Amino acid sequence: MRSAILTCALAALTAVNAIPTLSIKGSKFFTSDGDQFFLKGIAYQLVPDDPLIDNKQCELDAKLMQELGANSIRVYHVDPSADHKDCMKTFADAGIYLWVDLDTFDTQIEQTGPHWNQSQLEAFQAVMDEFQQFDNTAGFFVGNEVLTTGNGSVAAPYVKAAARDLKAYRNSKKYRDIPVGYSAADISTLRPMLQNYMACGSNASEALDFFSLNAYEWCGASSYAQSGYDQLTKNATDYNIPIFLSETGCIKPKPRSFDDQASILGKDMIGVWSGAIIYEWIMEANEYGLVSYGDKVEPGPDAPPDGFPRSGKPTPISPDFENLSKQWATLNPTGVKASAYNPSLTAPPCPEFTDETWEVQANQALPTLGQTFDAQATGSATGGGGGQQPTGSAGTPSPSPTKGAAPGTPLKEVQGMGLGLLGLFIGFFWWM
Repeated sequence: MRSAILTCALAALTAVNAIPTLSIKGSKFFTSDGDQFFLKGIAYQLVPDDPLIDNKQCELDAKLMQELGANSIRVYHVDPSADHKDCMKTFADAGIYLWVDLDTFDTQIEQTGPHWNQSQLEAFQAVMDEFQQFDNTAGFFVGNEVLTTGNGSVAAPYVKAAARDLKAYRNSKKYRDIPVGYSAADISTLRPMLQNYMACGSNASEALDFFSLNAYEWCGASSYAQSGYDQLTKNATDYNIPIFLSETGCIKPKPRSFDDQASILGKDMIGVWSGAIIYEWIMEANEYGLVSYGDKVEPGPDAPPDGFPRSGKPTPISPDFENLSKQWATLNPTGVKASAYNPSLTAPPCPEFTDETWEVQANQALPTLGQTFDAQATGSATGGGGGQQPTGSAGTPSPSPTKGAAPGTPLKEVQGMGLGLLGLFIGFFWWM
């Protein structure tokens, strides 16, 4: 009897302490308690292979993130065969959700010769299998900045096919309805069509659950209108799925004020947008870090491959860390209750083919599993775009761990975190 009572008591305690799960209704995220959810996120790729394995480190970082006011982290690379239970519990206890990329450098969809095959699908499924068990898993990305040019738009159907197949797999396994989305580069000539394409069509099973944008437009002393955020919001006003900034936070001019957060999480944008993820947690060569783990050292056999310590007690970078913390402390949007929200928005029309700008036919079927792009079989019809106004960079992607550089800076001091992480991978293997 005592054993039964103790078991019930422990179960009740677990239920009380459990973090609410997130789901989508219309164009908004909601917690299982019925509250609208807005991201206050941090890009968190502490080590190149998987930052969610070392729980002692997770505890140190989660504590400081909690002080910062974060409720989300984005992780770009994980090892699905590792044990993530302790770290995920640590972040859940701190009220922090995970947004995780399903791809890796070996499995990501490329805009040059795009393909979607069984080995990619199985690799993506392995990550989903591992992280679906955690209540604080908020969403999966099927790609990050896959498309960065007009000619690269031919890869869009492959991204959408990946989302289709992962959603079908999620449903077949009877997993929780964890949203599947995409993180796009803010390319002015591409993004308006891409944004609509990822949500378009009458078959919801082939559309993304959410769309997100890596945007570095509000730099230094700017404003809602001057930065172009007003146009981003105008372009997304009638968007039928959730949209948020999956990376943001210019580093020049310094210091980083994060004044844009007042618009993102304030009256200017909360009617349309669902928050933002700040790039990034750790200070490294690209100089975007909010914390450091000690002074840079010379690379060597007993030192980090890139010279930047990646473990131990995190120390806030001043004044950037404090500036973001102060912004978030005053910004607590409540939005609308799920019970009072009756979405009526419908999917946008698929954009028409436009040569060298959007090279996908509006009625083009998605690729089947195992299909590779065939340039010879592509049509050459012409037509109009999605009717939205472009904003952002003309062709420079962000510093995230797969591609290029962000707008407004000289290659973000490096040729993107993709090359940095790839070099770091090689360095770690050599170091070990």
